[in-house]
Formats: sequence, C-alpha cells, structure tokens
Amino acid sequence: MKNLFALSVLVLTLVFSTDATAQKFSGLDKSPADIASQPSSYKISKKNIRVIYSRPQLKGRVVSDLAPAGKVWRTGANESVEITFYGETKFGGKSIKPGTYSLYTIPGEKEWTIILNNNLNQWGAYSYDKAADVARVTGKVSKNDEALEAFSITFTDTDMVMGWGTTLVSVPFAISM
Repeated sequence: MKNLFALSVLVLTLVFSTDATAQKFSGLDKSPADIASQPSSYKISKKNIRVIYSRPQLKGRVVSDLAPAGKVWRTGANESVEITFYGETKFGGKSIKPGTYSLYTIPGEKEWTIILNNNLNQWGAYSYDKAADVARVTGKVSKNDEALEAFSITFTDTDMVMGWGTTLVSVPFAISM
C-alpha cells in the first residue's frame, strides 16, 4: 500500500511538473527586430548612435499605403523605434542630449519629418503624444534604383538613412567631441 501511494505521488508529480515546465515559444515575427549603429562596423565597440527597430516587409504593398503621407508613423513595425545617442549630437541640425528616445516620422513627398520623443515603450504610434517631443527635424527624400523589400535603417559617416521600396530618407548628424 505504501509503495502504491509513493508510486501514485511520483506519477502525479511527473505529470504536473512536465506540464508546468513545458515551454511554448512563439514563431518568428513577421517583422523581425534589427539594430543599426554608428559607427556601423562591429569591430568598433564604442558606438555614437544605436537604433532598435522592426523591419516590416512590403509583400506586394506600397510604402505610401503603409506609411501614409502627412500622418505620424511608427517608423517600422511593432513597438516604436528607439534611438540612443551616447553623446551630445547634432541631429538634423538640432542639438540632442545623450539618452534614448522614441523615433517617429511623418512621411512626405520631398521630405519627412523625423520626431524624437521622450515616451518610450510605446506600441506603434497609437499613443504618440506630441507634448513629449524633444525635437522635430527634416529628412531629405531621394529615390533608390533598387527597391528594398524590408524597411531598413543604416548609417553613413554623416547621415542616418532609412529606406523602403525605392524611397530613401537621409537625416544628417554630427557627433560633438
């Protein structure tokens, strides 16, 4: 009887403990997260700027439908973009203090408005609050010969460049020494 009771307890423990520890992982995100930094080389560990963003895909759609002109856009997918400045930086001609900000955009035909905002951990632009804006700067629009399927951000020595479809948007920056 003691052995039967001990065996029952062992079986119940195994059944409930495997269910309790079983992990259910979600599949891959349809708009995977990415990080762009300046300087871009992975061999340089001291970064000046870092951007964490999600990369939506066009999948036969057009940029203007996904990022409508004249409306605040989350600048990617999922959570709003986070941009970190590690030192005093001129971004689009405005002085930005070190820190992490949300980055939103307002697309336009010839230029985009790039917005740095104090409210972090926002989903999309649904709760965007203009009162928390730190700076609004202008990004110059140009066209690329090749279309980018996935929204992308990269850095040159002097510009942060966002690209999607054939649209490129450049924002100049200068690191204060």
